[in-house]
Amino acid sequence: MEEEDVYQPSLGRPPGRKTGVWDLLARVGKKIFSWSVLKTIAMGQMVSLFICGTAVTSQFLAETYKVDTPMLQSFINYCLLFLVYTVWLAFRAGENGLLQIVRKKWWKYLFLAIVDVEANYSIVKAYQFTTITSVQLLDCVGIPVLMALSWFILRARYRLIHYIAVVVCLLGVGTMVGADVVSGRAAGSATSMLIGDVLVLLGACLYAVSNVCEEYVVKNLTREEFLGMLGLFGTFVSGIQLMIVEYTAIGNIQWDWKVGLLFAVFALCMFGLYSLMPIVIRLTSATSVNLGILTADLYSLFFGLFLFKYQFSVLYILAFVVIMVGFIMYCSTATYSAEPERTNQGLDNSAMKDEEEATEEPATVLQYIPAELSTRMD
Repeated sequence: MEEEDVYQPSLGRPPGRKTGVWDLLARVGKKIFSWSVLKTIAMGQMVSLFICGTAVTSQFLAETYKVDTPMLQSFINYCLLFLVYTVWLAFRAGENGLLQIVRKKWWKYLFLAIVDVEANYSIVKAYQFTTITSVQLLDCVGIPVLMALSWFILRARYRLIHYIAVVVCLLGVGTMVGADVVSGRAAGSATSMLIGDVLVLLGACLYAVSNVCEEYVVKNLTREEFLGMLGLFGTFVSGIQLMIVEYTAIGNIQWDWKVGLLFAVFALCMFGLYSLMPIVIRLTSATSVNLGILTADLYSLFFGLFLFKYQFSVLYILAFVVIMVGFIMYCSTATYSAEPERTNQGLDNSAMKDEEEATEEPATVLQYIPAELSTRMD
């Protein structure tokens, strides 16, 4: 005979209702709207807003002031990283100090800096050759590439809900592209679109490599080491490339306080992006962060409604909702590592893993009691 469930006001369950569906709904709701997931969503959208700030200021510089210096803008950001995080490492002693890290790992961080610098340059440069619609679509190639690299390099393993969440997010991007077509933002005077599309694909793949390296460093080493080394070698690489490709463009800039302010806002947004992203990646994963920042284009659109007189479409709101649903689905369940013997659980979605472990019920312990002792106890 089945026992009837006891009334629990906290779950909103009426008396006499059997357990099962209500418990499942309560657990799903608790998982989705837990503090760890909400914190991840909030920090992910802060990253999106920083990306939006870099996009809006870059567009102002390009359209209003005819300034086309993506490498100069990146160089300023790497200099800020150098002044803050590299100097921070310089005051450390021992194995975690700047000299020891450079001596042992200089070629690894040089490779990482080259990848990161060229990823930034490729994506920004692509807008000169192709349309924003193509950039939005092709940039999503980086997500499956990132998942594949995480699978082989970080030994990350995904559950079915993670794949479904990625598909939902990509559907949201498709909705956003459809809204661009309806509102006319997809139209443009782009030439040599094949060159632009290749640059987007290259930039997306390079970003995937950079994000996987970033996830490994921040989860196994320290955030300060990653940013400090990126500031050191990023300044070196971007400075050389700056002198080669943008020497003339910098000399043609008509400097005034507005142009200087736009450069300063771009640099601060980029610095905030680089400083915050390792924190979010440590809480979740690089894949999760890349899904969350798909909303950056939508934030740019909302600013563009007032600044650049874009046309609005209800499809943009639908796209935002779909992307956020997919992002929440991804964050609601922890990934796991293919290396169970490792004590460091940094490869997992650590925030969600802690949440799940806290809510797991203790296993029942079965203890053998001899028949004689059992009779005495009775």
